Amino acid sequence: MSEIPAKATESEDPSGGARADAVGFVDVPSVDAMSVGDAMWQSSPPGSIYDYIKVASFSIGPDGLVDQWSLRAEQLFGISTEHAVGMDPIEAFVDPELREHGQRKMAEILDGREWTGVVPFRVPESAEGDAAKEGLAEVYVMPTRTEEGERAAVCIVVDVRILRRIETDLAASQSIFGQSPFGFLLIDPDLRVRRANQQIANTFGGTPDDHRGNSVQDYLQSPEAERVTATLRRVLETGNSITDMHVTGFVPGSEERRHWSINLYRVHSGSGRPIGIAWLGTDVTARRAAAREAASARRNLALLNEVGARIGNSLDLETTARELLDIVVPGFCDLATVDLYQGLLAGDETPPGRADGSAEVRRVAFASAVSDAPFVGGGAPVAVNAVHHYPFNSPCADALRTARPQYVPAEEGGPVQSTLAVPMVAHDTVVGLVQFARTKGSEPFGDRDRDLAVEMAARAAVCIDNARLYRREHERALILQRSLLPPGDPEASGLDIACRYLPGNAATEVGGDWFDVIELPGHRTALVVGDVMGRGLRAAVAMGELRTAVRTLALLDLEPAEVLSALDEIARGLGTPGGVQQATRAARRPREADLSEVYLATCIYAVYDSVTRRCTFANAGHLPPVLVEPGEAALMLDVPPGMPLGVGGEPFEEVEVELPEGALLALYTDGLVESRDHPLDEGLQAFVGALTDPNRPSSDGPPSTAAALNAETHRDLEDVCDHVLSTLDTHHGEDDIALLMARVQGLPEDSVGDWTLPREPRSVGRAREYARARLQSWDLEPLIDTTELLVSELVTNALRYGEGEIRLRLLLDRTLVCEVWDAGLVQPRRRRARDTDEGGRGLQLVGLLSAAWGSRRTPRGKTVWFELPLPDGETGMVDPAEALLSLF
Repeated sequence: MSEIPAKATESEDPSGGARADAVGFVDVPSVDAMSVGDAMWQSSPPGSIYDYIKVASFSIGPDGLVDQWSLRAEQLFGISTEHAVGMDPIEAFVDPELREHGQRKMAEILDGREWTGVVPFRVPESAEGDAAKEGLAEVYVMPTRTEEGERAAVCIVVDVRILRRIETDLAASQSIFGQSPFGFLLIDPDLRVRRANQQIANTFGGTPDDHRGNSVQDYLQSPEAERVTATLRRVLETGNSITDMHVTGFVPGSEERRHWSINLYRVHSGSGRPIGIAWLGTDVTARRAAAREAASARRNLALLNEVGARIGNSLDLETTARELLDIVVPGFCDLATVDLYQGLLAGDETPPGRADGSAEVRRVAFASAVSDAPFVGGGAPVAVNAVHHYPFNSPCADALRTARPQYVPAEEGGPVQSTLAVPMVAHDTVVGLVQFARTKGSEPFGDRDRDLAVEMAARAAVCIDNARLYRREHERALILQRSLLPPGDPEASGLDIACRYLPGNAATEVGGDWFDVIELPGHRTALVVGDVMGRGLRAAVAMGELRTAVRTLALLDLEPAEVLSALDEIARGLGTPGGVQQATRAARRPREADLSEVYLATCIYAVYDSVTRRCTFANAGHLPPVLVEPGEAALMLDVPPGMPLGVGGEPFEEVEVELPEGALLALYTDGLVESRDHPLDEGLQAFVGALTDPNRPSSDGPPSTAAALNAETHRDLEDVCDHVLSTLDTHHGEDDIALLMARVQGLPEDSVGDWTLPREPRSVGRAREYARARLQSWDLEPLIDTTELLVSELVTNALRYGEGEIRLRLLLDRTLVCEVWDAGLVQPRRRRARDTDEGGRGLQLVGLLSAAWGSRRTPRGKTVWFELPLPDGETGMVDPAEALLSLF
């Protein structure tokens, strides 16, 4: 608000304007109430233009000097009234170069002429030491008269720089307001639109002026309008701005829901008084849609990642199917099932492919996020583990046949509104079908959902196919492992046997450790435990070759050291393309870079004689056996370790040990006593301690019969094996574990007949008499004739072809064994006699009448033997008469 000096009482308007006496000021509530023809001056309220521009006034007396100085002039020029009154305005404010022109203008003004113009001015240095400053002012000079009638003037001064800035701001504001791509509303304190820009008009229709006076309810529907209105009041009251407020509504002529992002802030006048709210909005419908698409893509990617991370860890077909449903329900669908081909689950080598979609399938998994809601997808509900098939023309059968996903029509009145049947394809082979269903109230499946379902089903199919391959390889490995180990519970004469095998590699369940129990002639038994260095199928194959070689060499009835020497040659030939001979030649050549595969193994070979209870050991780099005598602590036998098989060049030593009745012999591999966390010495001590432990489980109460005694003894030995495995660290998974335990039960003295015969013809008859008498004492009368005949043949051969004295021995256990010893080294050889030959049929007769026969070398000659089954045995008796007739 400007001030007019009260001293000025008259002004002249050269253009004939009206005069007004300024005798005071009148306050009017609003500028809008002022009419054009009002004859009184009015005061502008706060918030008018004068809050933004600098306006000042002063008066000039008849002498051309300042005689009135307003407070606004003090603020504009920075000169107090005391200093300003009496100054020459031309000399004080005008530059020296312009003073002459200024004096002429002043003279014209005092002559009664009105003048308006822009004048540069300079504020002199103040008395307080403020530096001089320059400015530019727009001056409006109006001539007046004093009370004495002398000519004077009133000057109105406006700071031009402020005006220019206001003009620039107004132009910028107008361009921003009118050209902004954002919708802009200026809302007054009554929450009515005071001004709208063109973008608002383009969105909601009409022109910008048509929106004046509108409220929020004219743009938004309830309850969104009430929420925005409450927010506008809060902004108006608190002055706190609102940023990125999401508003939802509709635009005229469209049913599409639109989304806007709104920014609200309070607007103030130049004096700081709130005059309304600025509304700045932009349409974010497309951005929201893109955000939803991105969120959906992220959710789908998260589902795929979860499928890849959680499925396939178990390598089990049913478990893999259940893992898939645990992920997709309820994250992707409300109901889901998995069907796999029945042939796939049955272990068929090649599962059904795309040929027939109506083949038998089994439902292996079902999941539902809806309580008590059965899966309805074309036909009656199918229970889990039930075998069924889809009709040939059904969508599910078509999906299986074509390997493409199919939409399954929903049943009327059912809870399911959308079902997707997706084939599970792995390596171009269909392995099953997964069905995803969404109930009513959920969003139906779209193309994006279909693609996601296909991807999830494909990943699950790969895992299921891997599980199928693993199951196949697992079964093959089990078959291989069972074929490489003794079947069932091994039996041996004079020994009670218990054994355990634990594979170290859970993935293949095969390894290089093995044990074997081989029955030898004369009620002797070979006990073998070995360990091929390495793991997996490679070690298992080498172990199988060595085990077969051991059984072959054992049938030759070689000494333990000779068996290991032959095994060493075989082991050296396993890694050489040319076999043993090539390996022997390579050993003779100078050492060069050998690229052939090396097979090394450790093995302990023991032969136990149930008649003498003596056991002969030979060791090839294996751990020592452990012996537990009755009532004594367990101890490791001192058997020379020797070199491992496959090294070669060193002989093997034999050690013979007499085993007391009831003693326990344990053979084992290093996996039982050694692991990464338990050193070998510590493991051996723990093993010996476990065998010595008096608190191990045992049978209670005395057995009543010999059969019961054997059963109780076997159970006790099985308990010892379980006790050892539970005491030691056998679950480290680093190496295979083989444990072979034998309880000594020698043949009773009354089950052995042993005679020495002189080298004379009468010994044949005497041998028959000894055999008849002993068989009668054993109540084996049905075997007397056959035994006499075969004993005669063997003793006769010993007399004719052998050397030294003759020894006859009969052994009774599970079978009857007859042995004839002599000092000759020539082994008998069976040949086929011609019809005209008088002899040569003796060994043929032995082969026909006996269950088995053979010969073996001894330290002092040889032994020829035959074996007959007992009358109550499973093997039938051979009629001697028929056997004799068959020779002719």
